[in-house]
Amino acid sequence: MYKINCLNPISKVGLNNLTADYQLTENVNEAEGVLVRSASMHEMELPDSLLAVARAGAGVNNIPLDKCAEKGIVVFNTPGANANGVKELVVAGMLLAARDIVGGIEWVKSAKEDANIAKTAEKEKKNFAGTEILGKKLGVIGLGAIGVKVANTAISLGMEVYGYDPYVSVDAAWNLSRSVKHVINVEDIYAECDYITIHVPLLDSTKGMINKDAIAKMKDGVVILNFARDLLANEADVLEALESGKVARYVSDFPNPVTAGAKGCIVIPHLGASTEESEDNCAIMAVKEMMDYLENGNIKNSVNYPACDMGVCANAGRVAIFHKNIANMITKFTAEFGEKGINISDMTNKSRGEVAYTMLDVESAPTAEMVEALEKIEGVFRVRVVKG
Repeated sequence: MYKINCLNPISKVGLNNLTADYQLTENVNEAEGVLVRSASMHEMELPDSLLAVARAGAGVNNIPLDKCAEKGIVVFNTPGANANGVKELVVAGMLLAARDIVGGIEWVKSAKEDANIAKTAEKEKKNFAGTEILGKKLGVIGLGAIGVKVANTAISLGMEVYGYDPYVSVDAAWNLSRSVKHVINVEDIYAECDYITIHVPLLDSTKGMINKDAIAKMKDGVVILNFARDLLANEADVLEALESGKVARYVSDFPNPVTAGAKGCIVIPHLGASTEESEDNCAIMAVKEMMDYLENGNIKNSVNYPACDMGVCANAGRVAIFHKNIANMITKFTAEFGEKGINISDMTNKSRGEVAYTMLDVESAPTAEMVEALEKIEGVFRVRVVKG
């Protein structure tokens, strides 16, 4: 029986995938798995029982990834599960910026007592008219699950789309419309595009990437859309550019004291992935990833350990070893099994940066003595008997 703790409310559509082998618990200290959305885990004391954390969403800045890696705790996220919801809001953001729809709606509210509001509106509407997005140039920075959907939808809306991502995946490349112009220098997007939307993770290398220098290279009257993370933009620089007219609109899904109510800012209350469908999709993916890992040791969509899949174990036992990515580890593992007379029928080893993950299928159940011997090997974080 696996015990699962939910640090945030998780969609029942996802939790319904849990079988009779799982039990929800309110006590995180006895949980083998944690499901989380936005709750911060940085100050948490991670229990020794904890094997996996699954984030029902893409961003994982609320989870201590290195700390989890060192304890042999696999952290999953759900890339692409909320992509359509975010994509639709990005398109809405472009339309809100192109046509002063918000200003027009607010004017109608303010004129509700006007008995001749229809006639007055005909005189006032020129103040909110705006432009169309057809034929405009859109730059998409980051061609992950969301960026690809935004780019493809913009093509279907008649926009000319430029895409930038030096690390674009094979899957993303296959799904990207051939009409998207793939540029190798982000400055080409700054120079050419009327609209620029950011879809990259928040890293040291991307923090504040939309700053005074970047904005100076952009077209006058550019619209910047940020539905990824507010810290990707130096928003003080953005406000300065809005004041000067260099930037026409800044559309953000992240309310904060800098941009809330600021001139030229359209700030949405973090609605990107907050559709019923997105929350259901994220919960389903998070639960399935966790179940496959707990039951089989397989890792998919982890942010701190490498992907690894050996299917369902058909042998007497399966052992998973979390360790440093250093030389001679496999030799030490196999030597221990050999000394104990345990035959290895299948094995895989994957690495990611400074950490590695090894799974071994064995023809006899691993003993407590075997596990203890593996744990004593220098560089091993954790040994887990998946089956046996």
